[in-house]
Amino acid sequence: MGYNHRVARRRLPGVCFRPPIPPAVGASRALTRKGGAISSKVFVGNLSFDTTRDELQTLFAEVGEIVQVVVPTDRSTGQQRGFAFVEYSSAEHAAEAIQKFEGFELGGRRLRVNEATSERPAGGRPMGGGGQDRPTFRPRPKGSRRNVRARKRSIW
Repeated sequence: MGYNHRVARRRLPGVCFRPPIPPAVGASRALTRKGGAISSKVFVGNLSFDTTRDELQTLFAEVGEIVQVVVPTDRSTGQQRGFAFVEYSSAEHAAEAIQKFEGFELGGRRLRVNEATSERPAGGRPMGGGGQDRPTFRPRPKGSRRNVRARKRSIW
């Protein structure tokens, strides 16, 4: 008799064969607020492309001690991406900065300031835009498998 995979996967009491379900997308934010611990990192959006890191540091230092200010730039052009992250030494300073600077006008634009989350926005990179360091992924064509031998012969 051969190996029967159905018998091997029979459920045993107290043993789970399924991987654990990951938490929902917004669950991490809800957990941080539910426990009362708000992150000390603040997201600053809707920035002008002319805004410098030093300007942000001096503005947000009014609230409390800043650990670091990160202004991401585009890899290909080197231009700022229009947002930044400000990390404070304590969560209380971060909460105060959110209240104080939400809607504040800097460089002719109203800032969007809120708690930074570890989640990335959906969408990501467009398919086929691999760049120099990443090869472009092209899936196999979905078509007929006719003339496969002829194609193989042409390669040899």
